[in-house]
Amino acid sequence: MQTAALDTLRVRTRRGGWQRVGEPALVRAAQRGSAEAFAELFRRHWPRAHRAAWLVVHDATAAEDVAQEAFLAAVRSLDRFDRGRPFAPLLHRIVVNRAIDYARARELRREVAGGDYDAATADASEAPSEDVLAALAALAPEQRAVIVLRHLLGFTPGEIAKALGLPRGTVNSRLRRGLDELQEAVER
Repeated sequence: MQTAALDTLRVRTRRGGWQRVGEPALVRAAQRGSAEAFAELFRRHWPRAHRAAWLVVHDATAAEDVAQEAFLAAVRSLDRFDRGRPFAPLLHRIVVNRAIDYARARELRREVAGGDYDAATADASEAPSEDVLAALAALAPEQRAVIVLRHLLGFTPGEIAKALGLPRGTVNSRLRRGLDELQEAVER
């Protein structure tokens, strides 16, 4: 199954050297409307953005939608973006916030419908074990997001705080509570 996001990811950028251009120059070019620069930003950041979304929502189709919407939101906000800052934290903040919103809405729909959802499958070499995924899915979206960012995507607590617009103490407490709940669930 081919999707627009995967097609864009596979597009070869112009041989003019977008692949060798630094991120600040790519952001400037994308701000000026360069489709090639945006395609290169997309190529560089899509895998982690999609992975972050999937780890929060546990649904491959929804993760792709969330990540695509996040990219569009990031592009729309490029005119206000500080070129001196890296693009990835902005994008991941948008991805995680949208994934949390999606997860909350799904929880509300599930409560109303009273049904269960199927866990999506991912590349087994990259995915945590099934019991960890099940325990992650049972966490509150806010806890799930900080755990995904910290332990599966490698962000520092300070980077998570900046990305989510939270105080660092809030990030640390969500991490601690979430990890405690994960450990209890996995040990059962």
